[in-house]
Amino acid sequence: MDERFSVFPITEEEETQERTSRQDSGSKKKKKKTCITANVTNCKYDLVRSSLEAVNIFILKEESISLQAAYLFWFDSVVPMEKFQEMKAYQRINHFPSMGEICRKDYLARNMAKMHRARPTEFNFVPRSWILPSEYNLLQVYAQDCRKKKRKFPTFIQKPANGAMGNGIQLFRNAEKIQPCEQTIVQEYLDKPLLLDGYKIDLRLYCLVTHCDPLRAFLYKDGLVRLSTEKYVNPTEQNMDQMFMHLTNYSVNKQNEKFERHSDYDRGSKRSIKSLLIYLKNSGYDTATLWRNICDLVVKTLIVVSPHILHSYRMCRPGQAPHSDSVCFEILGFDIFLDRKLKPWLLEVNRAPSFGGDEKIDRDIKGGVIRDALRLVNIRASDKKRNLANQKAEAQRRLLRPSQSRLSTGNLSTSAQRRFIINRRKEELKEKLGWVRKEAAREEYEDANLGGYARIFPCHDRTQRERYTSLLSDAFQLFLQSKSAPFQKNIIDHYRAHNHCG
Repeated sequence: MDERFSVFPITEEEETQERTSRQDSGSKKKKKKTCITANVTNCKYDLVRSSLEAVNIFILKEESISLQAAYLFWFDSVVPMEKFQEMKAYQRINHFPSMGEICRKDYLARNMAKMHRARPTEFNFVPRSWILPSEYNLLQVYAQDCRKKKRKFPTFIQKPANGAMGNGIQLFRNAEKIQPCEQTIVQEYLDKPLLLDGYKIDLRLYCLVTHCDPLRAFLYKDGLVRLSTEKYVNPTEQNMDQMFMHLTNYSVNKQNEKFERHSDYDRGSKRSIKSLLIYLKNSGYDTATLWRNICDLVVKTLIVVSPHILHSYRMCRPGQAPHSDSVCFEILGFDIFLDRKLKPWLLEVNRAPSFGGDEKIDRDIKGGVIRDALRLVNIRASDKKRNLANQKAEAQRRLLRPSQSRLSTGNLSTSAQRRFIINRRKEELKEKLGWVRKEAAREEYEDANLGGYARIFPCHDRTQRERYTSLLSDAFQLFLQSKSAPFQKNIIDHYRAHNHCG
């Protein structure tokens, strides 16, 4: 039977709908959505996995990992240097090389001591420290000097240089009892703490570093307040071993039967920083100044490590232009002590902070830290295709670029030399304009996707930027001394240019 004389002839409207449907199905095949994938085989935290899924990042199954490269790699532990070198430009990994320069207690003490000697009034937020065994004699001289001056005998706290969770920590009233053990650090114990309901506290804050070339950093506006589980008494020979009183580590105090879990964020042995700030404000404290001082402490700590990270990153990623998207990002855990005058002191920096979700407060705060960090890192499915296109374009530019012999202006006429210099200057200005536009677009995206974070570096305040630039310059000088001149100038000039534009 002829289809033109079908019992159910197709109307013009139905024919249009069918054609549109075919076009839609064809376009869907062409525009197949690319999934952003993550490799989490080196991550033990369920909270990280659920946070990745919450921002639409697909977790690769172990059997498919060898067949498919991931956009994101998440490691709980230190990452081997070769992994940074293997990373493609469109991929991301949650650590920077050389971050141990502030995350190992002995390295932090050494680097902070250098900056303190250069800028004593700026870097006075770390307890007096001695690295053992090399500084054991200096420790003993200090203790003897305190005795001679008949000042109050200080208490000392000894920690493993690369320890965590309160393991191996000891307190001493007599420095002579301290053993000069390898890879340990001794600090003067801060014995005038701000107390909360009679308990000693510390703060765990989360800092996100998204770039090192140049540095970009954000501080989460909430965090955890961790309380000891025995009411605080000034240290004496009799209470030196009462770790539930002197230490605030969660891993230590959760073993005490007095550890209190509570659904409210302003009660129990673990509370939120926002609830603490409300309590302090209602008690008459200047919380705005406190928060500024905390931000300042975090930025200065990052300034100390910035030359180390930048040098290692460029060694791992040779040829990557400044202002390019970073393959690295990192969430750092800052442990901060508050004294009675509300001065913040840096205790340590963790490059692998716990993302365990034992309690609701952990899941809520840490989950927000991870999700908002992933949004700021801005992993895009189109990055892979764009990266391949950029590689081809760069290869073509290198082929078309005149050789060095042809670039010599010695044999050119005066007018030709002038044209050559003008054209070269135009290229330089065009490149700088591209950087400025990229930075502006990046800041616009960040401002729209901060979530619970606030940008702390580069900061908006021009005076602060100039101050931090000066500190950065000192940090670079200390890092490589006279050899650092070209390396230092390259990065410092960037910040100075921003200061003049502000």
